[in-house]
Amino acid sequence: MANRIITISREFGSGGRTIGRQTAQRLGIPCYDAELIEKIAEESGLAGDYIREKGEHSVHANPLANIFMSDRSNGGFSMQDYLWKVQRQVVCDIAEKGSCVIVGRCADYILRERQDVLAAFIHADMEKRAERIVRVYGEDVDTPILKRVKEKDKRRKTYHRFYTDEEWGRAQNYHICLDSGVLGIDTCTDILCSLYEK
Repeated sequence: MANRIITISREFGSGGRTIGRQTAQRLGIPCYDAELIEKIAEESGLAGDYIREKGEHSVHANPLANIFMSDRSNGGFSMQDYLWKVQRQVVCDIAEKGSCVIVGRCADYILRERQDVLAAFIHADMEKRAERIVRVYGEDVDTPILKRVKEKDKRRKTYHRFYTDEEWGRAQNYHICLDSGVLGIDTCTDILCSLYEK
C-alpha cells in the first residue's frame, strides 16, 4: 500500500497534538511531533528548545518585522531561514519513509503536492482553548491566558504566511477542519481514522 500521511495543523490549546497522537496510535503508525524536533536538531545542529520555539512561530507578530529580521531585502539568509530549510527537508524525508502523522511544522504546505496526504486543521473557540490550557497544562488561571493564546496564534499565523505565502487556518488550504471544542478530542480522532481508512 502507498504511504498515507496525515498532517495536523492546530490552534494553540485546541488539542491538535493529542488528536495527532491518538490517531497515530489507533492506526498503528508513527506520530512525529517531539520526534520531529529531535530529527531537525540532529540535522541542523541547533538546540531542541530553539527549534521548538522558532520552528513554527515567528519571532515577531508583525510581518514587516520578520522581513527585516530575515534581511531578505538584501539577499540575506537568517538563522530562521536555515531552520525552515532543514525542517522542510526533514518533513519530506519522513514522508518518504512510510505512513505517519505529522503535527505542525507547516507539513501540510511542504507536502501539498503529494496525493497521499490528508491535511487537517484543528481549532476551537478561545474560551474552550483557554480552559484546556489550564486543565491539561496546569497553567495558573490568574495568568492572562487569553492574551497568550492570541499572541501565540498570531505569531504562528505570521510564520506560516512568511514561509508559505498561504493563510494559516483558512479552510480552503486543508482537506478537513475540525472544531475540537464542539466535537471533542475522541470524535476528531474517530473522524481522521475513518478518513484514513477509506
